[in-house]
Amino acid sequence: MYRNLLRMLILVIGGCALMAIVSPAMAQDATAPSFDVEITGTYGPFLPPDVSTTGHQSDLLINTLHWFMGVLFVGWGIFFVYCLVKFRQRPGHKADPKPVKAKVSKYAEIVVAVFEAALLVGLSIPVWAEVKEGFPTEEENPQHVRVVAEQFAWNFHYPGPDGVFGRAGPQFIDMASNILGIDPDDEHGADDIVSGELHVVAGRPVIADVTSKDVIHSFSIPVLRLKQDVIPGMRIPVWFNTKDDSAGNYEVACAQLCGNNHYSMRALMVIHATQSDVDAWLESAKPEEFDEDEFD
Repeated sequence: MYRNLLRMLILVIGGCALMAIVSPAMAQDATAPSFDVEITGTYGPFLPPDVSTTGHQSDLLINTLHWFMGVLFVGWGIFFVYCLVKFRQRPGHKADPKPVKAKVSKYAEIVVAVFEAALLVGLSIPVWAEVKEGFPTEEENPQHVRVVAEQFAWNFHYPGPDGVFGRAGPQFIDMASNILGIDPDDEHGADDIVSGELHVVAGRPVIADVTSKDVIHSFSIPVLRLKQDVIPGMRIPVWFNTKDDSAGNYEVACAQLCGNNHYSMRALMVIHATQSDVDAWLESAKPEEFDEDEFD
């Protein structure tokens, strides 16, 4: 028995070593585009920084699950090794065909079931209800933005000073000048702003309507514990709010394999300290107006 275990251990270690050698050679020579600014926060071996007002709930759920599964893994691992040693084949011993009546395992299963039920009712459902259903009201003055995904970029659509999004349709799309297909004849769309960056203000709730122009993507902002599948033909609302002291630069990613260049589908999210900073950026992001007489 010990010889077989030793062989299995050698095979596992050898396989891991082989993958470590071969994988880098087989990997594509692909480097994700970098940002012109430094990303805020330190990403270590555990969860990324949390700048969301609801992120602590998700972190508590994740950490509780991992600790619980760790306890189960160690417990069952010890029991497995115990069984391998105690019930190993050896001279003078025969297998007993009678079923084992063990109370410890029965009580352990009951404890696990009760804990999982408490985890579902006490943590999972409340977190889901808060994140998916607890949208801010208009009295809370949320910022509205539309998020449009495409291979392989994020487009953020902001309403202009009138606060109303312009009408959009696929028939108006021009990849050079009108990437989101905003109706040029709609007066509400004349002051709209389209950018590849997401700009919000710390402490102000944001409602984002996400959709896709081509395939299924996944709108993911790790520091907000936010992730939502983006489906063509559907406009799905999500919301988040940032902490008052969370000003900085963060990354928006795609968490759904969406094609060969999926690795490059990332965008910058800038959390500003004040609303005036956001307004100043929106003003600078307006498209330049040209005087047609200059080209006569």
